[in-house]
Amino acid sequence: MADPEHAVDVAVVGGGIMGAMLSSLIGELMPDRSVEVFERLPEVASESSQVMNNAGTGHAANCELNYTPRGPDGTVDIAKALRINESFEISLQFWSALVERGRLPEPRAFLNRVPHVAFVWGEDNVRFLRERFERMSAHPMFQDMEWARDRREMTEWMPLVMERRREDVPVAATRVRRGTDVDFGALTRVLFQGLAGRSLVTLRTSYEVTGLKRAPDGRWRVRWRSPATRGETLARFVFLGAGGGALPLLQSSGIEEARGYGGFPVSGQWLVCRNASLFERHHAKVYGKAAIGAPPMSVPHLDTRFRAGTRGLLFGPFAGFSTRFLKNGSLWDLPGSVRPDNLWPMLAVARDNWPLVRYLVGEVMQSMEDRVRALRNYYPEARPEDWVLEVAGQRVQIIKKDPKRGGRLEFGTELVVAKDGSLAALLGASPGASTGAHTMLDMLHRCFPERAASPAFQEALRSLVPSYGQSLAKDPKLLATVRDRVNGILGLRD
Repeated sequence: MADPEHAVDVAVVGGGIMGAMLSSLIGELMPDRSVEVFERLPEVASESSQVMNNAGTGHAANCELNYTPRGPDGTVDIAKALRINESFEISLQFWSALVERGRLPEPRAFLNRVPHVAFVWGEDNVRFLRERFERMSAHPMFQDMEWARDRREMTEWMPLVMERRREDVPVAATRVRRGTDVDFGALTRVLFQGLAGRSLVTLRTSYEVTGLKRAPDGRWRVRWRSPATRGETLARFVFLGAGGGALPLLQSSGIEEARGYGGFPVSGQWLVCRNASLFERHHAKVYGKAAIGAPPMSVPHLDTRFRAGTRGLLFGPFAGFSTRFLKNGSLWDLPGSVRPDNLWPMLAVARDNWPLVRYLVGEVMQSMEDRVRALRNYYPEARPEDWVLEVAGQRVQIIKKDPKRGGRLEFGTELVVAKDGSLAALLGASPGASTGAHTMLDMLHRCFPERAASPAFQEALRSLVPSYGQSLAKDPKLLATVRDRVNGILGLRD
């Protein structure tokens, strides 16, 4: 039985970026609520939030071509790009406010300005990129996007990419200078450090949550174990933000809304440059088009990255397959997640996604020579001896019911909320952390509707995220005001 003295208002499962942002938001907007955070590993940000376990791009849809597909009428659809860009602006405003309040340190501890570049080759791809540029640059949110077909100009943007590139192949690029590289691991750690002095927020590392069960009074019994003991914590609200570990816990809750959900794990690897002379010659995140059959998380990019404040260069990710739901998980994670209610959706996804399966098998079977060959599409002069392979993170894509096909594979993120609002789980992957503040605010409004509607909450929210509840995409003046403030605080000005 749980100790009746050991009860909290909010239990957060997962000491990654989502748990850190939610805990910080509650600290600013509902400071009277007690929060307990459970992290199964000895340190926070050790899974998907760790710097090398994610793309590190502040996903603003500046360069990610998969966010602007062709619609049914054949035209480039920028609707998703607008939503993602606006959501990332929410995160930037939130981080800016915490910097102003002294909750976060100098922004370069977790964020650096790095231009976002989309690069393509071949006539069809050049036409696509041109149409994308014309549609996006006509909108105030992307009006600063630049276009280039001149090779000298592109050489200034990305010298390694253009070095000794074939002259007979047409190429094109777009650039947004106000791009970012975010070390989400560092951001997670400093967010928790900013909460350390608050008596109502408790962080417990090396505490693994093993299950959830309803108590007679409607609260949740959060069962956990640590190296020293086992126990339970009673919580009025539970957030499952444990990356791939969220799905098994969601299933253990027994809520009706969890029925039918399954997971498809995808792993990743990077080629990491160890030639420091190349770091200084490349300052951009250069994204291309994904291979046919590849999941969106495998869109190739040649990236300037900052790890612990040190500049580096990497290429990838190369996808792979493992039955683990977490990098530090178990090989039994996938088979253990199969339930009667999700078996048919999972079988339907397996039936309909053989191109993805073949792609993943091909990625797993690649040699170092194969990977360097892929790198040479972005850096023609790449030498194998300058690069080393490093394992990246583990993602679990969403499988859910579909009335027509039986099941479908989702590549975004999804918030699953219990009918009574007492539990919520975040499933899926990209764009994930970049849009986390918007996702967590949406969850607070859905799960704490009366509190969120109160004047005190709304006033605190406006001071934290001035644009929340308004449309930056439809209000150019508000957009300009918000970006000017954020740029000044976070060091994103020209």
